[in-house]
Amino acid sequence: MTAHPKVDPDTGESFAFRYGPIWRPFLTYFYIDANGNKQPDVPIFSLASPSFIHDFAITKNYAIFADIQIGIYPMNMISGMGSPVSSDPTKLPRIGIIPRYAKDESEMIWFDAPGFNPIHVINAWDEDDGNAIVMVAPNILSIEHALERMDLVHAQMEIVRINLKTGSLTRQPISTRNLDFAVINPAYVGKRNKYVYAAVGDPMPKISGVVKLDVSKEDLEDRTVASRMYGAAGCYGGEPFFVAKEPENPEAEEDDGYVLSFVHNENTGESSLLVMDAKSADLDVVSEVKLPQRVPYGFHGLFMTEDSIQLAEKSLSDELIAGLNSLYSPCTIVKMMI
Repeated sequence: MTAHPKVDPDTGESFAFRYGPIWRPFLTYFYIDANGNKQPDVPIFSLASPSFIHDFAITKNYAIFADIQIGIYPMNMISGMGSPVSSDPTKLPRIGIIPRYAKDESEMIWFDAPGFNPIHVINAWDEDDGNAIVMVAPNILSIEHALERMDLVHAQMEIVRINLKTGSLTRQPISTRNLDFAVINPAYVGKRNKYVYAAVGDPMPKISGVVKLDVSKEDLEDRTVASRMYGAAGCYGGEPFFVAKEPENPEAEEDDGYVLSFVHNENTGESSLLVMDAKSADLDVVSEVKLPQRVPYGFHGLFMTEDSIQLAEKSLSDELIAGLNSLYSPCTIVKMMI
């Protein structure tokens, strides 16, 4: 299953997919209702070859998938012909859109998107009374290097607009920096957001800082409104994560919260968790928590409140918890008050 399921903050539903490299369907979409009941699979047979679909997006009306120029070919490894995951420069990238409560793929529509190869997708929303979709995602340039030469990869943050009536697709870069591993306030998943917090590659997966983008500033080529670079040579971070100060307050401003990121100093071997003020012009560090060990570059993160952790622990047996601890040990849990 994808490492990037989407949770609708208004309905409590979770949306996800899985993909398989051997036989059709290579892509299967599904969702879980607010009561935790998994709904029937929606197999996507119109995906003609096993594509490396790592992430996707939802809106209030649709689910969006990017069929990129990276494919999964396990027979290459079995036959000794090469890597099971490789790029195909002859393939035409596409974006597929399906109603998010679809029972089958009969309403799936594919749009050609030449040169568009997002591995991660930040957010998407509906516009024009549901007749248009806007998606924000980093486009991986030089896709042929994405698997083996990350130092040659540049991720260009783009806004994609798709007119469902005319079939037109337009793209607009919104930053010249190498940006990926971006997040938003989770309360805005599937609906129009203003702010994006993205990691600055130096090169990927090493992160030299984090920037805050205002995607609503349509008249600007670079929509960076705040940044925090980690400073010292040999000091790199990981994926940022946004934590709202008052997640239950519907009147709270979108950027009223904190940006969190793990940072590792390669010279001293020390690691820490940085807590930055998301509203400040320089993403000011308000707290730094020293860690007993390093968190590897490129790891995805998830913030859980203490209530969420206690609820999860209640739903797991002691035997399963012990098994997970032994399987994934050593691991680090940081508890703090912010």
